[in-house]
Amino acid sequence: MSMLQEFKAFAMRGNVMDMAVGIVIGGAFGKIVSSLVSDVIMPPIGMLTGGIDFSAMKWVLKGADDSDPKHKIAEVAINYGTFINTIITFIIVAFAIFIVIKLMNRLQKKKEEAPAAPPADVALLTEIRDLLKNRQ
Repeated sequence: MSMLQEFKAFAMRGNVMDMAVGIVIGGAFGKIVSSLVSDVIMPPIGMLTGGIDFSAMKWVLKGADDSDPKHKIAEVAINYGTFINTIITFIIVAFAIFIVIKLMNRLQKKKEEAPAAPPADVALLTEIRDLLKNRQ
């Protein structure tokens, strides 16, 4: 089997396609959650904390220097506010995934509770037994 055929067989397997769909949906879901955090959740949190904008919080190590127009030096800072936003986004994503998995597990339990059909050999033996009972 050539390498191209092996790759085609690998790429067309169901679990690879499912993973690709999951990655695409996950990327879109990440954008939704980022917007939820920055546009919906963080403004009330900022209001509760006295108008603090977490994304603007930073620790400046070296300020910008614009005194020489030829050699502008950019500000060097640790943007810990952005990190706080990222942590909040992660917590929300983790909680959303937890809820989705919990709902999926609940649905799977209901399916498992339904009685399973007996194997073909047991069903055949049961049918033979019932026919023999009806003969007498």
